[in-house]
Amino acid sequence: MRPTHLRTRAQFQALLGTSTVARTTHFALHHIKVPTADARNPEDARSSLFSPAELVWVGAMTPKRWARRAVTRNAIRRQIYAVAEDLACPPGAYLVRLRAAFSPAQFPSATSEALKRAVRTELHVLFRKRAA
Repeated sequence: MRPTHLRTRAQFQALLGTSTVARTTHFALHHIKVPTADARNPEDARSSLFSPAELVWVGAMTPKRWARRAVTRNAIRRQIYAVAEDLACPPGAYLVRLRAAFSPAQFPSATSEALKRAVRTELHVLFRKRAA
């Protein structure tokens, strides 16, 4: 099943309000379990933010601070969504946040196959750490 992208500021803020569940050199992962329809509490704001709860919600944050060029930020975002789709994560909301820059000396091209491979490999490690 294809993950649904986070769209609203409130969804991103709900995830950023949680602690990280996994970290790698360049990425941090935030995760919350979304209450299901039968366990919904009207006071729980998350139940309305991530509806329907049976889906996998994925968001990507790639700040300009860590990836200056738009083409690089977009390539990293695409890799995040592709890895989330490949891994078939359990239902819930996930936010992958870029927290350090990839070395321009090591990856001089704004978007190269080497950079995409490195991002993808690190994302697989990140999601494996969450599962452990």
